[in-house]
Amino acid sequence: MSTNSGKGPIGPQSQPQSQPQSQPPRSCDRVSVVRGDITEQHVDAIVNAANTTLLGGGGVDGAIHRAAGPELLAECRAIGGCNTGDAVITRGYQLPAKNVIHTVGPIWQGGGAGEADLLAGCYRSSLILAAKHGVRTLAFPSISTGAYRYPLEQASQIAMRTVTRHLEADPSIDEVIFVCFNERTRDAYQRALDAELPIR
Repeated sequence: MSTNSGKGPIGPQSQPQSQPQSQPPRSCDRVSVVRGDITEQHVDAIVNAANTTLLGGGGVDGAIHRAAGPELLAECRAIGGCNTGDAVITRGYQLPAKNVIHTVGPIWQGGGAGEADLLAGCYRSSLILAAKHGVRTLAFPSISTGAYRYPLEQASQIAMRTVTRHLEADPSIDEVIFVCFNERTRDAYQRALDAELPIR
């Protein structure tokens, strides 16, 4: 892929220039892992691990709906649902985040029902939607590892691999934060991020 950002041709006369071109930070440098409450994140958008109805539920989904207020439920009801692996965007209402991106993770069925592709699709769809709406800072929870029982180590590896590779091709997003509810989840996501560092 060409990295020439100038308007003229590349030729002998352009080579002596000594000023390096500005490049976006490496993808892993734009990703971090923290333990915390995703509803308290001051970012452009947070991601909600929703169900297909978008009408709220337990875990992260319920916490986001409670913190955002009843207007969020009304907007979600008007959208009419979301398929597994896809994403939709709403306003953030009473949340510090300007927007909420709702994505539906797969229910773990042993690994033979396309769960990995669907989970990767959650992260990919969310990032594409974020860029489309001008989101530059984004916070993800751990998708599908709660009530949907996706094995944590596998889920964290899929999440980190998908996000870091997407960011390599999309410089529009400045920062992605994985906000984990407990130490066990945070440690798994940090290991997954560390595993990407030597090769990215």
